[in-house]
Amino acid sequence: MPITVLLVDDEPLVRAGLRAVLEAQPDIEVAGEAADGAAVIPLVRQLRPDVVAMDVRMPLLDGIEATRAVLRTVDDPPKILVVTTFENDEYVYEALRAGADGFLLKRARPAEIVHAVRLVAEGESLLFPAAVRSLAAEYGTTAARSAMERAALTDREAAVLRLMARGMSNAEIAAQLVVGTETVKTHVSAVLAKLGARDRTQAVIAAYESGFVTPA
Repeated sequence: MPITVLLVDDEPLVRAGLRAVLEAQPDIEVAGEAADGAAVIPLVRQLRPDVVAMDVRMPLLDGIEATRAVLRTVDDPPKILVVTTFENDEYVYEALRAGADGFLLKRARPAEIVHAVRLVAEGESLLFPAAVRSLAAEYGTTAARSAMERAALTDREAAVLRLMARGMSNAEIAAQLVVGTETVKTHVSAVLAKLGARDRTQAVIAAYESGFVTPA
């Protein structure tokens, strides 16, 4: 089955460009388009896309609020890939905190766009660049540090979280730690449960905000 994508951007040329790049791939299909975040929820319910590629800044409902709305109201929600002009934009970070699974620059090369969609759809790696890591560290709070301490991660879980924060996939973590992929999946699930995180992105944000991991 192909990866289905919903494109959400108020610029028709951006949507057209993304559609052309993605539909050139045999394993990706653009299921639909929207010009504003306000149209996302009904389209997600109708089309059931695997990934929503969504602009952060839109006139009626921005990508941050649209992300929150999707995750709050849609059962089995799609992965959300934030599309933006600036990588160090605080809007991007807020979208990730709201539950987005990664982000993509509008100036990205076609191969990078395709890779981002596939990566987010698989859900086993992160699109979490250095600029966003720095923003996460700036948001550090005592509450975040206390939450990390209460999580009481084991040494192996802590090692897995640090490698997750470097953007490694389960297979890459398994190779690094010389364990099986299923073992890594078990540790990842334990980390998410202990941190109360919805997914890898939320766990990594918690790691940076708590100071458990620091930007390189």
